[in-house]
Amino acid sequence: MARILIIEDSPTDTRVFTTLLEKNGHEVIAAGSAEDGIAAAKKEKPDLVLMDVILPGMNGFQATRALTRDPDTASIPIIIVSTKGMETDRVWGLRQGARDYIVKPPNERDLIDRIATLLGAG
Repeated sequence: MARILIIEDSPTDTRVFTTLLEKNGHEVIAAGSAEDGIAAAKKEKPDLVLMDVILPGMNGFQATRALTRDPDTASIPIIIVSTKGMETDRVWGLRQGARDYIVKPPNERDLIDRIATLLGAG
C-alpha cells in the first residue's frame, strides 16, 4: 500500500481517482490546487503524486518542476494525468521532472501498473 497525493481541481476526477486507488489498496491524500499540493507533499511526504496539468493559479507543469527541484520532495515520483494528450505536452511534462504521463481518462489497470512500476513493486 502506498500513500498517493492527488493534485486535481475537479471534485469528480478526484473522487474517481480516490475510489480507484483505495480499491487497489492505496491511501489517498487530495489537494485542489498546485499550491496546496506542494504544501501537502512537503508535509505528508507521499510515496507518489498524481498531478493534473490544468489547475487554478500555478499549473501542473510548474508544480511538477517545483516539487522535483526541491530537495525535500525531489525523490517523490510524479505521474502527470491530464486531458492534454499532445506529444509535446508529454515531453514537456517529463522535462519538468515527471516520471510518467497519462492521458485522461486512464485505464485502471494501466494506471495501477504504472504506479506499481514507479514504486518498485511492478
